[in-house]
Amino acid sequence: MKHFRNIIGYLLGGLMFVVLLPAIMWLVSGMPQLEHIGAWRASCTGLLIIGGLALSVWTIVYMKRRGKGNPMDAFDHEIGARTQHLMTEQPYRINRNPMLTGTLMYLAGFVVWLWTWQALLAWFLFFAIMFVQVLTEEKRLRRDFGDEYEAYCRRTGRFLPFSLRK
Repeated sequence: MKHFRNIIGYLLGGLMFVVLLPAIMWLVSGMPQLEHIGAWRASCTGLLIIGGLALSVWTIVYMKRRGKGNPMDAFDHEIGARTQHLMTEQPYRINRNPMLTGTLMYLAGFVVWLWTWQALLAWFLFFAIMFVQVLTEEKRLRRDFGDEYEAYCRRTGRFLPFSLRK
């Protein structure tokens, strides 16, 4: 049953972030025709979408293998098994939230593709909601991992490859 729940969680998460959010961006943009957008925008779109998906998938795989848990934790409510180890290597060397960074990159690709203020506004709203989630998650990580997490925060940025707290 636990294995089935994990699979359902990953599928629902994937559908929400990979399908639903871009669809919402397209809808709020007035459902524009997805015609040829020019080489520059197409290149940026492709790099952001592929790079963002790659970073997110890498993070999920690493989280499952090293952390022995999954990302199913929303606003301090455990949805799936939480990670048992503080993860600071591989994608977590880039920043403390590489999965979210990947998702934001992926969605930024759709902003570039759609090129509307509505898509950009949807991206910022998603970021604002996720930023609150990250702050909630950081409180839990401080409780769970204490000084080890504080040291990690000093050397690694929340979303950037460096910390602004130095």
